[in-house]
Amino acid sequence: MRIFVLALDGVFDTGLTTVLDSLTMANSLAHATGVTTAGFEITVVGVRSEVRTALGMQVSVCDMSHAPAPDWVVLPALNRMTAETLVPVLGRDDVVDALGALRSWRSGGARVAAACTGTFVLAESGLLDGGEATTTWWLSPLFRQRYPHVRLDAHRIVVPSGGALTAGAALSHVDLALWLIRNKSPELAALVAKYLVFDVRLSQSAYAISDHLAHSDPLVERFDRWVREHLETAISLDVVADALATSKRTLTRRLDAVLGKTPVEYIQDLRVERAVHLLKTSKLTVDRIAEQVGYADGHTLRTLLRRRIGKGVRELRAS
Repeated sequence: MRIFVLALDGVFDTGLTTVLDSLTMANSLAHATGVTTAGFEITVVGVRSEVRTALGMQVSVCDMSHAPAPDWVVLPALNRMTAETLVPVLGRDDVVDALGALRSWRSGGARVAAACTGTFVLAESGLLDGGEATTTWWLSPLFRQRYPHVRLDAHRIVVPSGGALTAGAALSHVDLALWLIRNKSPELAALVAKYLVFDVRLSQSAYAISDHLAHSDPLVERFDRWVREHLETAISLDVVADALATSKRTLTRRLDAVLGKTPVEYIQDLRVERAVHLLKTSKLTVDRIAEQVGYADGHTLRTLLRRRIGKGVRELRAS
């Protein structure tokens, strides 16, 4: 399998190196252990002759015009943590040139992959339109607003969709690389994960800070705060809307735009989040915890927890 790793100026050092290290390790372990696989031919390419990482290290890149056509193009993240710093970079000259190169590779039959903020570059190219994707959890409101034609599921770590593959935040670069390896040899992917001492993660949800996401919109932030303060009670959407001086329709529309959820789904998420915290940090029974997060009995809470675990397992198998 021929893989181009496209390095843009300011590339996230860890993202670039973990992709390269994981794929190179797969080649070495396959050779050492006799695992049958065609292996990975890895080429680091750039749209400029000189590329430096976010930490200032120079990256040796190949001239794309002289490289054989790839099977996959992998785009590591750009080291930008906020919307204010990321959005201007998307209009940078080299990034615009990269968009054209990505479209050209895709039209030639190559599949494309990106992790973390690299998914924004991929989405900017239009190659994710009409399909599913994930992205780094804390920038998901920006992604959802900027790319309405992409079906975003920021809970998932890895999302394959058509000819594209996207992965979540930061160290999800490893998940992306392992997906590529697993697609060739599940045995080899399991071996690489063991050598990396890398555990399978089912979802980004365990890492996401929901109130950070809620701060993307003043109304959603107020909704988040109100629900947290009343989490142990039966919550009516009519009562919440009245308390926030808005309508149910407006509240539903704004939550969908920022979080991709209905108000009821978000309330449920907050209840499960607090329940999991109490299960880890207290000696309370499930029935007692259920009361503290607004459920009449422990049966409902147990059902929700099992459903979340089952969904995570199904998503892992699908990836």
